[in-house]
Order: sequence, then structure tokens, then C-alpha cells
Amino acid sequence: MTYLMTFVESNSSLLLIVSLIISFISILVLICFAVSMRRQKKRYLGLTRGVEGISFEDMIHKINGDISSLNRDINLIERNILSLETKLTFTLQKIGFVRYNAFEDIGSDLSFSIALLDAYNNGFVITSIYGRERSTNFAKQVKNGKSAIPVSPEEFKAIDRAIRGEKALDTGERGGDNVQISLFG
Repeated sequence: MTYLMTFVESNSSLLLIVSLIISFISILVLICFAVSMRRQKKRYLGLTRGVEGISFEDMIHKINGDISSLNRDINLIERNILSLETKLTFTLQKIGFVRYNAFEDIGSDLSFSIALLDAYNNGFVITSIYGRERSTNFAKQVKNGKSAIPVSPEEFKAIDRAIRGEKALDTGERGGDNVQISLFG
């Protein structure tokens, strides 16, 4: 024990310096841990923002439940979209329009034929023939782009325009008037 006392008395300044260095290193390590804890706390609070009184494990279970619910909703939406896409193929999508002068003595392009077809080129063609004394309207069914009833050249042209997806305008011999058709406003 006397040897230890002698060593401490003779090296007291050295032991003091070593103690100060160890204390300084300990303080630096403590500061680093404090900064690291502050960052971790900030990240944790960012992760759990708006959630109080819930454990991290409970929060993860809640998030997993929410993700499962969202996946079910996405699958339902995808099925609905597929169903709607199937139904839309049977809606009127293609329009072909032709204006013409049915009778030379009237002198105006007041007659017309309009073809309304779905994605499979099924639908109908409506024709309105304008005359001085009367006007006549009639429709013919179209299946796969063809009619079982003979069609006029103008009706054929309207069906062809609908199939090819031309814009609904007529560029007849007179230079043509642009005709725009809107079925739904």
C-alpha cells in the first residue's frame, strides 16, 4: 500500500493530466451520444407524428392493416376498371358523318347520313333525306361494319368514315362546310 501511495505522490501531476484527458474524452463521447439521441428522437417523432399513446409495435401493425386495406381497395378498383373497359367496348364510339344534296333541284346539302358504331363496328346508320315537300328519316343496322340492307353511297361513306375514325366533317365538292357533331353536349 505504501508503494501505491508513493507512486501517486510522485506522479500526481501525470495522473491529474490522464484523469483530465479521460474526463474530456468522456465529455466528448457524451456530447456525441446526446446529438445522436436528438437525431433519433427527431426521426422517431417524424415517424410517429400525430400518434400519441401508441407503441411502435402497435403502430407498425396499424400501418400493415392500412396497407392491406389499400391493397384490397386497389384490387377492387382494378376489377371495376376492367368491367368498365369491357362495357365501354359496346358503347357508341365511332362516328361518321356525310352531308349531301339528295335532289339536284333543291340546291343545298340538307340531307345527311350518320353512322354510329361501337368498338366492334356494330351499330346503325341514320339517314335523313331532305326534299321540298317532305323529309324522310330511316335507320339501318350495321354489324361488323356492314349492313344486311343495301346502303347508299353516302351511307357507305359514313360507315367507312366511322370505321377509319375520321373527324366528323364533310369536304364535299363545294369546298365543304365543317360539321361538328357532339352527342353528349
